[in-house]
Amino acid sequence: MTRAFLVVMDSVGCGGAPDAGQFFNGSVPDTGSNTLAHIAQACAAGKAEDGRSGPLKVPNLDALGLGAATRLSSGANVPGLDAAPSGVWGAATEHSPGKDTPSGHWELAGVPVPWNWGYFPVVTPCFDTDLVAQVCRLADTDAILGNCHASGTVIINEMAAEHIRTGYPICYTSADSVFQIAAHEDHFGLEKLLKLCRDLAPALHAMKIGRVIARPFVGDAKNGFTRTTNRRDYAIAPPEPVLTNWVQDAGRKVHGVGKIGDIFTMAGIDDCSKGADAKLMKDLHKWADEAEDGSLTFANFVEFDSLYGHRRDISGYARALEWFDVEIGAFMDKMREGDLLILTADHGNDPSWVGTDHTRERVPVLCAGAGTKEVGIVDFIDVAATIATHLGVTPPRGRSFL
Repeated sequence: MTRAFLVVMDSVGCGGAPDAGQFFNGSVPDTGSNTLAHIAQACAAGKAEDGRSGPLKVPNLDALGLGAATRLSSGANVPGLDAAPSGVWGAATEHSPGKDTPSGHWELAGVPVPWNWGYFPVVTPCFDTDLVAQVCRLADTDAILGNCHASGTVIINEMAAEHIRTGYPICYTSADSVFQIAAHEDHFGLEKLLKLCRDLAPALHAMKIGRVIARPFVGDAKNGFTRTTNRRDYAIAPPEPVLTNWVQDAGRKVHGVGKIGDIFTMAGIDDCSKGADAKLMKDLHKWADEAEDGSLTFANFVEFDSLYGHRRDISGYARALEWFDVEIGAFMDKMREGDLLILTADHGNDPSWVGTDHTRERVPVLCAGAGTKEVGIVDFIDVAATIATHLGVTPPRGRSFL
């Protein structure tokens, strides 16, 4: 029997989304955004030299078809990524009305989002009085801080001292369909923060806000404040069974790595590990050694997005890609005969773009363990159909591209 590994490189888009002009960073449409091409171009031009140097070095990913997929998707110049692909490769187009984590992951798992997400207006304050009152009641506070669109790291640095003094939670949002609450793990309490987000989530989900995100942090004014890896996403459950359910209902094991458990509210998932990407990579390697025949391992590596895309850090993003390339090469060395690895992404987050939000892009689809061929432009749901078919499970929608 075979095994499958679906690995999402969070935000590693490759440009070319046909509807990019309908999505915006501030007032600027995402037309022309291209996470991979613009990083490669910056590296080749000597503009990504912080902690690394020279052209982008991702030989394992490029051999699978990363450069070829980016050129196919967008026609962009991708300097240094010019290998002849030795894997199955192509690019995928998303159809759900979002450029966020749930939209991308649900559709990759076979279920496009059937509604329009709710968003908060770009004004300050941006939350209505009833919502603020509900947060205060659940948090047992007189007020909240924030109440605006903000970058998470920026607003924590600006408001952490006041948060510690008053005990008021820091509440903010972004261009995504999210309500985020930041609080100090020691002064506010990690469990109190998680309970607050968990108890608040049903009301936000009723508004079609996709996620309530707990953003715990530590530190002090003297040494600075740092977000921890204890983040939790309280997401709307998918509206119908997804790939993880299809596989589990067939009697197979499903292992989650990273925020997969949060994204799918553990639907169809037997177990899930969390932590920083370095720790998650060790977990992925462990499943290469230990995953059962017929199983699915579904992983997300979020730091491309959270640490480098949103912060518009091109050098950091390039370093992360180069680290990931080395690790995924070692992972492929552990694959057994019959195993299938699919590497893809959920949206873009071009670190050269304006603003700090995700960018609407196609994503690469790179397969190891299935021979060599170009599959062209496929749909996100075809990724789920391909995984299911490989495992001998009949998908209810999509088509296998193998």
